[in-house]
Amino acid sequence: MENSENLVAPLARARGLGGAHEGTHHWLHQRITAVANLPLMLWLVWSVTHMASWDYAGFTAWLAQPVNAVLMILSVLSVFYHASLGAQVILEDYVHGAGWRLVKITAMKLFFIVMALACVFSILKIAFGA
Repeated sequence: MENSENLVAPLARARGLGGAHEGTHHWLHQRITAVANLPLMLWLVWSVTHMASWDYAGFTAWLAQPVNAVLMILSVLSVFYHASLGAQVILEDYVHGAGWRLVKITAMKLFFIVMALACVFSILKIAFGA
């Protein structure tokens, strides 16, 4: 019997031990957000370094421009989503115990969602002058 186990291909032995396809979706989203973050961060750095005025009024006037507000919202959403994906990988790798891991990942995702919403709300408030 032991020799027959040696004849089984490694893929056949791994079947049923977990979804090998689950990580692909996560990996792809992390790469897409990384690529999206490159031009967004280049725009942000360029915009901030070329800002006419560094005071509150100058910044709010800059952020009130529709293109800047939309690009800032896209930046916030992309960065927070990318950070959430990266933090999830760390938690999955280093937190042992399925229940505790689920609690930590859920809390982490809620944290990133709340922070992203707070940033988007602030951007919209400035953009609409409320």
